[in-house]
Amino acid sequence: MNKIIIFLLFFFCIFSINAQQQNVEKRVDELLSRMTLEEKIGQMNQLNYSKGERVSLTSRVERGEVGSLLNITDPIAINEIQKAAMEKSRLGIPLIIGRDIIHGFKTIFPIPLGQAASFDPELVENGARIAAIEARSIGINWTFAPMLDISRDARWGRIAESLGEDPYLSGQLGAAMVKGFQGNGNLSDSNAIAACVKHFVGYGASEGGRDYNSTNIPPHLMRNTYLPPFRAAIEAGAATLMTSFNDNDGIPASGNDYILKTILRKEWIFDGFVVSDWASMTEMIAHGYAKDSKQVSEISANAGVDMEMVSGSYIKHLAGLVKDGKVSIDVVDGAVRNILRVKFRMGLFENPYVDVERQSVLYAENHLKAARQAAIESAILLKNDNGLLPLAENKKIAIIGPLADAPHDQMGTWVFDGDKNYTVTPLTALKREYSHVNYLYEPALKYSRDKNTSEFDKAKAAAASADVAVVFLGEEAILSGEAHSLSNIDLIGVQSDLLRAVKSAGKPVVLVIVAGRPLTIERDLPFADAVLYNFHPGTMGGPAILDLIFGKANPGGKLPVTFVREVGQIPMYYNHNNTGRPAPDKVMTLDDISLEAPQTSLGNTSFYLDSGKDPLYPFGYGLSYSKFDYSDLHLSSGSIALGGTLTVKATIQNTSKIDGTEVVQLYIQDLVGSIVRPVKELKGFQRISLKAGESKIVEFRLTTDDLAFYGRDLEKKAEAGDFKLWVGGSSKEGLMTKFKIE
Repeated sequence: MNKIIIFLLFFFCIFSINAQQQNVEKRVDELLSRMTLEEKIGQMNQLNYSKGERVSLTSRVERGEVGSLLNITDPIAINEIQKAAMEKSRLGIPLIIGRDIIHGFKTIFPIPLGQAASFDPELVENGARIAAIEARSIGINWTFAPMLDISRDARWGRIAESLGEDPYLSGQLGAAMVKGFQGNGNLSDSNAIAACVKHFVGYGASEGGRDYNSTNIPPHLMRNTYLPPFRAAIEAGAATLMTSFNDNDGIPASGNDYILKTILRKEWIFDGFVVSDWASMTEMIAHGYAKDSKQVSEISANAGVDMEMVSGSYIKHLAGLVKDGKVSIDVVDGAVRNILRVKFRMGLFENPYVDVERQSVLYAENHLKAARQAAIESAILLKNDNGLLPLAENKKIAIIGPLADAPHDQMGTWVFDGDKNYTVTPLTALKREYSHVNYLYEPALKYSRDKNTSEFDKAKAAAASADVAVVFLGEEAILSGEAHSLSNIDLIGVQSDLLRAVKSAGKPVVLVIVAGRPLTIERDLPFADAVLYNFHPGTMGGPAILDLIFGKANPGGKLPVTFVREVGQIPMYYNHNNTGRPAPDKVMTLDDISLEAPQTSLGNTSFYLDSGKDPLYPFGYGLSYSKFDYSDLHLSSGSIALGGTLTVKATIQNTSKIDGTEVVQLYIQDLVGSIVRPVKELKGFQRISLKAGESKIVEFRLTTDDLAFYGRDLEKKAEAGDFKLWVGGSSKEGLMTKFKIE
């Protein structure tokens, strides 16, 4: 009986969804049939809101020349301009209001790279849900996130916005973020905003880590590495997608019909709309791909860009291009249909206005609590010699460094609406929640780039008079993010010198780093007994860091990107291909080469003579105050048939006396393929909590679809053959076994 009820409910849900979709399509077709060409093109035009241009913008909205506005955050102004669209334009089509809400609206969560370190989809989804609730409460209904660019180069400032270097992790967390923004698929929910996955595609591979630069991603790499996170987000229901700034192999993304039509529309059956990035369409002129904005309009419309962000070539030229036969009216109708479909799904025709009488949800207590937990889970313990951490609260502590009390910078990059007055820094948290702790505070530097060393003696004296020094170093928020690439990613300025000066006082040193990217910190490690790394942790980062330092919380974050030893190793990432001469365990160094050695390879393989073959810290790495042992790795079978499923089990035990959390990671290696396969690939992870002494059996299920890839024929399928499989706490360690697909 229960099975029958479940079946009937499932059938009813499917029927209801289909009916809703048919109703939306009917409404889209009816509205489209009444639109003039100029009104259609107006829907394809997005403008940036400027308070000084409000009158002229409103007039354009009334004439039906605008489909979306950016960066209007006053709910009263939003209502007024929506009223112009709904009541004064001929057809009453609502505007979609866009804003960059990357890691929180008012309550700021850790930057996306930090959230990725949590390996916790539920946490990421909840953060996006809170951002949506806050943003929608003042009238914003569209955000340009998640950013799913695979990022393998820490010099690139926008690595901060990414979810790391791994396609599987990025896809899982990107899908979670989409669900959080969009209310798990119900776009008409009054607390939902439309997600926009970006940047399509390959932007994270910009040459040299220089923003906006060219990429050269071949088809197999594109299909197997750079596209999968986007597909996962589209399958999660992402309403919109944004093209990227880069050209790949000579074709700018905003003019690339293959990725937008063949892959996105035909293969993935995406029915939302595509928006360009800020002026990325007209930037094709600078690329040398279009001679003027008229040609830009022709190229982008025919390539499949539905809405143009701010650069205005559609509104100027598209009508003439249609009349000249260079752009088909069917292309325009298709673009407008995609835009209207999303607007109907969002319920904007029924509910376009903001309830300005609604009680504020900004900085709600439960939002701040969630942000604090996110900052805790996102922190990574990189080093903890002699169990220095956690600190006892009866210790006298010297708080040193420019990031100990930097409320603006703690929020991180790409924060437009967060208020630093709500940021709780470590120093503030000490005063509020740990006022019983005996501490001294000597910032020594005013900010991370400060080169004035005159206060170093005070910092050293403070350290000498304390039991332990906690030194807060890192990056200001402005030093990462869009257009902030760096060729040197050491701790900037004289911060390393400050750390050495503090260490010279002879007391234990805890180094707390707050940054927007993986920094090259190998030279700093000898001067710190413990290192806690925080990718800009947001509004509640201060109390989260102190909870970790004093043991009220236990670090469980894992690196979502590889940490290189020095910048010359970039790009270095865990899921690389093997060469024909892979590096052995022990490699030669410069000191091993004799004077006047003959000019041969000396038997060397693929590594650096000066920095070796290994990174500083591998992908997936992160320590805990607990100790976890892995045992009893077991497969349901040593071989599976194509289409079959493999069950993987392992026992994880907390062998310490401290409750803790471990991210259990599953990796595979396809030993022989029709193209060279990566040395390891993440295929599963679970974040588990274990009491002191507790053990748990963790189970993964792998299908052969999970092992499929785009091979030499560019068809996605699993190939028969031998595999290695690891279960462990990082990409460099774990229990290993083998299986095969027959």
